[in-house]
Amino acid sequence: MIKADDFLMPARDAGYDFFTGVPCSFLTEIINRVISDTSLDYVGAASEGEAVAIASGAWLAGRKTVVMCQNSGLGNTVNPLTSLNHPFRIPTMMIVTWRGQPGITDEPQHELMGPITPELLDTMRIPHAVFPQSEDEIPDALALARKTMDETDLPFAFIMPKGSVAPEKLDESPRTLPPRGTLTDFSEGGARPTRYEALECHLAHVPATAGVIASTGKSGRELFTLDDRDQHLYQVGSMGCSSGMALGVALNSDRKVIALDGDGAVLMKMGALATVGAYRPKNMIHIVLDNGVHDSTGGQSTVSASVEFAEIAISSGYVSAAKCDSIDGFAKAYSAALAADGPHLIHMRIQPGSLDVLGRPTVKPPEVARRFRTFLAG
Repeated sequence: MIKADDFLMPARDAGYDFFTGVPCSFLTEIINRVISDTSLDYVGAASEGEAVAIASGAWLAGRKTVVMCQNSGLGNTVNPLTSLNHPFRIPTMMIVTWRGQPGITDEPQHELMGPITPELLDTMRIPHAVFPQSEDEIPDALALARKTMDETDLPFAFIMPKGSVAPEKLDESPRTLPPRGTLTDFSEGGARPTRYEALECHLAHVPATAGVIASTGKSGRELFTLDDRDQHLYQVGSMGCSSGMALGVALNSDRKVIALDGDGAVLMKMGALATVGAYRPKNMIHIVLDNGVHDSTGGQSTVSASVEFAEIAISSGYVSAAKCDSIDGFAKAYSAALAADGPHLIHMRIQPGSLDVLGRPTVKPPEVARRFRTFLAG
């Protein structure tokens, strides 16, 4: 057993000072210490997959990151780890607990995940080691993690058995309900514009200094077709992760950060709205281009027709939200969001469909990530 600081302080000295995740009873002590230490940053995520996205955004903004979760929640990380971190070559240190470790009695829900945790990490090609159990093991453990991530530009995981860290008290101020944000309705009820027209309007308004993260599917592909810029990051997978990634960037950058999302993607990880609303980055604008269908897979309906994303954003803590269904209304909502502290959400209803001939980004994901990281740093 070690003290939390035995691990956290040398990790911090190596640059790992941005933490995000979802608690587990095995993680209690180390999470308590991270939250209590003002030299470390912690973002509590609504889901483990969202935590991976947040950490990826923080890495893009220049931070070294740690994702903490229970091994049962490792299942929630499979999609972003394999379709975000792997293609974009984004490293993060992971601390995954070992509930249901072979030979240790645990709850029924851990009977399967416990034995297969190392195998699951192997399947995702994530190198791993047992979390250090004594103070003298820590330097070599951290050196192995750093060396592996430096060589692969991919995650490295520590698997934490029960009782690895001595008890730590939690020093955390309770959260308070923020003032209710402003909801504005610019809807006109006429013929809805295309996504392409909405993106043209976006490009006419977005500051040259702002970072833009476009959701997987047609949003990123049409944005690339219109104009490929260093300020763009096109997600090619990890559906639902664009707002989490944008949050990770926004919390670690002074630049405006625009998340271009789709209705299906937002619905997949709706808890991210609560996280954005809780941490309230002033520089983030969240745009939901809602055509009511899964356009990339044949136009099957989503359930967004019965969802008011703007009202959900306001109830989640966003400073403002707007509804619109025309280019004129979108332009007004965009201009207002740029002029005031956020976070803001713009729910733009558009018509289904896309360009008949639509290419895909020709810049490879690792190049996109690194040019975007360079853009943010510049």
